[in-house]
Amino acid sequence: MEKGTRVITNADGVYLWDSDGNKILDAMAGLWCINVGYGRKELADTAYEQLRELPYYNNFFQTTHPPAIELSKTLVDISPSQFNHIFFTNSGSEAIDTVVRMVRYYWALEGKPEKTVIISRENAYHGSTVAGSSLGGMKLMHEQGGILTDIEHIAQPYWFGNGGKLSPDEFGIKIAKDLEARIKKIGESRIAAFIGEPVQGAGGVIIPPETYWPEIQRICDKYGILLIADEVICGFGRLGEWFGSDYFSIHADLMPIAKGMSSGYLPIGGLMVGDRVANTLIDKGGDFNHGFTYSGHPAACAVALKNICILKEENIIDTVKNETSPYLQKRWLELGSHPLVGEARGVGMVGALELVKNKETKEGFPEKQNVGMVCRDFCFNNGLVMRAVADTMIISPPLIISNDEIDDLIAKARLCLNLTAEKIGL
Repeated sequence: MEKGTRVITNADGVYLWDSDGNKILDAMAGLWCINVGYGRKELADTAYEQLRELPYYNNFFQTTHPPAIELSKTLVDISPSQFNHIFFTNSGSEAIDTVVRMVRYYWALEGKPEKTVIISRENAYHGSTVAGSSLGGMKLMHEQGGILTDIEHIAQPYWFGNGGKLSPDEFGIKIAKDLEARIKKIGESRIAAFIGEPVQGAGGVIIPPETYWPEIQRICDKYGILLIADEVICGFGRLGEWFGSDYFSIHADLMPIAKGMSSGYLPIGGLMVGDRVANTLIDKGGDFNHGFTYSGHPAACAVALKNICILKEENIIDTVKNETSPYLQKRWLELGSHPLVGEARGVGMVGALELVKNKETKEGFPEKQNVGMVCRDFCFNNGLVMRAVADTMIISPPLIISNDEIDDLIAKARLCLNLTAEKIGL
């Protein structure tokens, strides 16, 4: 039987409605981006007003416009203190492409053009452009169109899958040291940068042990390589702080941003550029011949600025940190008792469930059984958007989700777990 396509017709808050009138709880916030929720009339009005006043102008040739200026100031204000410059893009993927060019240009200006190698992680996701999929560590993407050279991948900080008998803290240090081992193997003189998501999102909500990022930071500082924190998913409140870098105390040199920057209402992204890199580009580089037609689009900037105002004025990030994320994590961890769940984990407004055949041994299901997709299909048919990454179920709800709506999410997730277990005979 041929499957049809679900047509989403309208949305409000954390809920969607399809063309058949079904109400669906969007526990993925679109694609990790609808931070302030659906139906925000003030964001639509802001776009309309800006389009009437100045629908478009570029940011080339020593030219800019008020929305780009105001958004730049605001982003500098909310970002870690080393970030005083922003390069606007239209998406996280374009921000990642900008990273690759800027990192290599930086080292060339510093008189070290041989430093071209960027180290990433297995199972990382940094977008689906050629540069993004190259930096990402997903083999299926690498097989579809090839990857750039001088990109290396080290192990991910996935304690549940790879920690063995080590404690999380022991594993965090051990796996971070893979970075130092790779630097020594390739040669310090060739290493330009390390890139990582504070929490690996699309890879299955991989939350690093507390010891991981401090050790990564130590290694980057020791060898003087650039540290890139990909904040496309974690930025703008997802972890209960403005950025994942704030949560994990990461001192990055470059910080790609997007998604929650405008809550997905209009496409916009950017690259926050730390002083170390910016000063070299400005003092030694002259023009950086890079940019996009719609970079810093007036309407997109205006909407992003209004979105950040909403996050501030409604105390959304503080509410996530102090009220709703503690409640979500408490309820989410309750799902860990389900016979199908080997681990329930989460932080802030993200969570993951590891679906396993044997809870005691962590034995998984045969790949061909596609248990994650079975569960996702039950979610699809029972009013819940919950994503499957192989046999890991993940969520990332809008930041404005209430405790009552969290209860609804948990009830729907438990129902779908029950239906999955029944279907596979567990």
